[in-house]
Amino acid sequence: MNLITDKINVDNLILMALREDVSNEDITTNSIISEKREGKVQLICKEDGILAGIEVFKRVFQLLDENIKFSIQKKDGEKIKNKELIGEIYGDVRAILTGERTALNYLQHMSGIATYTNNMVELLKGSNIKLLDTRKTTPNMRIFDKYSVKIGGGYNHRYNLSDGILIKDNHIDAAGSITKAIKLAKEYAPFVRKIEVEVENLDMVAEALEAGVDIIMLDNMSPELMRTAVKLIAGRAETECSGNISKESIEKIKDTGVDYISSGALTHSAPILDFSLKHLQILK
Repeated sequence: MNLITDKINVDNLILMALREDVSNEDITTNSIISEKREGKVQLICKEDGILAGIEVFKRVFQLLDENIKFSIQKKDGEKIKNKELIGEIYGDVRAILTGERTALNYLQHMSGIATYTNNMVELLKGSNIKLLDTRKTTPNMRIFDKYSVKIGGGYNHRYNLSDGILIKDNHIDAAGSITKAIKLAKEYAPFVRKIEVEVENLDMVAEALEAGVDIIMLDNMSPELMRTAVKLIAGRAETECSGNISKESIEKIKDTGVDYISSGALTHSAPILDFSLKHLQILK
């Protein structure tokens, strides 16, 4: 994913965000600065964390002023510190003031996700478990949310419903059983697609194995039950666990033997990482 050259998706989403914030005009800026004035402003981090979304941040201003310039000292994925100068922006002051909030919203949200993800990845050190995100993302923010998870050291699960087969409880109810649901999925899907099924107890694990599923998601199981399920599966399918997994609970399942942990908290519960644009100067 290249967030700056993916014009079809990213630019359109950023423009939607700008239109949300500027329905007609930036009345405050236009009342104070009636004509183009060149200026510069500093981007300062206000918390320790992992930087993510700096190219999106820049793109907001580029869409408002194609001649805007940047001097940025940090890249996505790098550690940043409280009170650290991340860089400076040079250009039309009107564009800087109008784009400030939208640009910071992206940067704070994305860096917050990357930081939270990185904290959880650190808690899994010493294991072979891969940390996955989910589709529990803010509407129209998924491309940014999932990119941020990768920057933080996590991995992307399905990007959307077209990306893979994940049979959940309501699908099982609709089909009549796990066996029927897996059979229907195998008949419909291309042979290159893996089939994953969500299970809640050992009987469901056994039925999923018998039906020949590729991945078994252990949903809302206790760590003890997960260990038993992993032993029962015995490598015949990949294993994923899910269900209210956060920084506070992840260490409890570190030694269960699962291959993957998926957590909606990465994208729906990560606090922002705070930044400010400060010390605006008029240059000419």
